[in-house]
Amino acid sequence: MKVVPVRESVGMFLAHDMTQIIPGEFKGAAFKKGHIVQEEDVPRLLNMGKEHIAIIEFNDGTIHEDDAALRLGQAASGIGVEYVGTSEGKVTMTATQSGLLKINVSVLQEINELGEMMMATLHTDTMVTKGTLVGATRIIPLSIENEKLVKMEELCASSNPIVEVLPLKKFKVGVVTTGNEIFYGRIEDRFGDVIREKFAELDSEVFKQVFSRDDSDMIAKCILSLIEEGADIVTVTGGMSVDPDDVTPEGIGKTGAKFVSYGAPTLPGAMFLLSYLGDIPVLGLPGCIMYSHRTVFDLVVPKLMVGEKLTPKDISKLGHGGLCSTCPICHYPNCGFGKG
Repeated sequence: MKVVPVRESVGMFLAHDMTQIIPGEFKGAAFKKGHIVQEEDVPRLLNMGKEHIAIIEFNDGTIHEDDAALRLGQAASGIGVEYVGTSEGKVTMTATQSGLLKINVSVLQEINELGEMMMATLHTDTMVTKGTLVGATRIIPLSIENEKLVKMEELCASSNPIVEVLPLKKFKVGVVTTGNEIFYGRIEDRFGDVIREKFAELDSEVFKQVFSRDDSDMIAKCILSLIEEGADIVTVTGGMSVDPDDVTPEGIGKTGAKFVSYGAPTLPGAMFLLSYLGDIPVLGLPGCIMYSHRTVFDLVVPKLMVGEKLTPKDISKLGHGGLCSTCPICHYPNCGFGKG
C-alpha cells in the first residue's frame, strides 16, 4: 500500500472505503475498497477533501481479491454447484439441482488453514433443493499471493470436490410389513403409508407392499420375492425390538443379507438395522419412524440413494448430532439433527 496524489491515482485500486458525508443527505462509502479509480472520480474525491489517497499496488506475484475469489470458487465446486460473483472478493455457491450436499470437510479445513482466504458451507449430508445457498468464499485482503492460490488449487485437484450436490437415484422400493396383528387383520396397517410418503419426498415410490406373520422364514421369503421382482431397496417394518415375537432381524438374516449394523446411535431410531443382500440395501425399520417426523431414516436413506455403500463406522458417526430435539415445529434439515 502507498499514498499517491488523487490526480495521479487513475487506474489504481483503493486500499479502503472512501467515506463521503453530505450533512442531512448522505453518509456512506462513495467508493468501496478495491475500486479502480476512474478519471471522472477525481473531481468527486477532491470535493470530498481528498488530495491524497491510499492505493494498493499489485506485482506479478499477487492476485486481486475478485480474481482470486473466482479461482477459489472454481476449484472448490463440483457437480450440482455453480459459483457466482464476485464482489469485494466474495463468491457464492448455489445448488443447481436438488439432492444430497456433500462437503469434503478435511480439505475444506486445510484451505481455511492456508490463511487470507476462507470458505464457509452448510453441513455435509444436508438435503438441499435447487437454488439453495450451499457455500460462500471470501478473500480477506485486497490481494493475495498467487503461490497461496496455487496451493489451494492443488489441494482441490488432488481430492474429491469440496462442495457438490449429488442427485438421488430413483429407487424401486419394496416394503415388507410384519406383525400377526396386521397380517390377521386385527388392526389396520399404518406403516405402509408412512413409508410411501417418506420415499415420495425423495422422489422414489413403493412399487409393492407385502405382509408377513411374525415368522422369520416367511419374512425372508417376502424379502427375496420383492428382490426377484426388481426392488432396489427393501424396507421391513415392525418387529425390531427384543420381544420374543419380534423376529424381523432373524428373518433378514435368513435371506443371506450381511449386517452392517443392528442398532444406531440415533434417537429416534436406535433399533434401526442396515444390511445388504449383494448391493441391495435391506433395512429393518423401528416403529418410531411411523410416529416421529424425523428419524434415523432421514439420515441414512438419502446416502443410500446417492449410491454410498455404508459401513459400521458410517453408522457409528451418527451419534454426534444424532439426538433429535423434537421441536414443536420441525425445521429439519435446518437444525442440528444429523449434523455431526
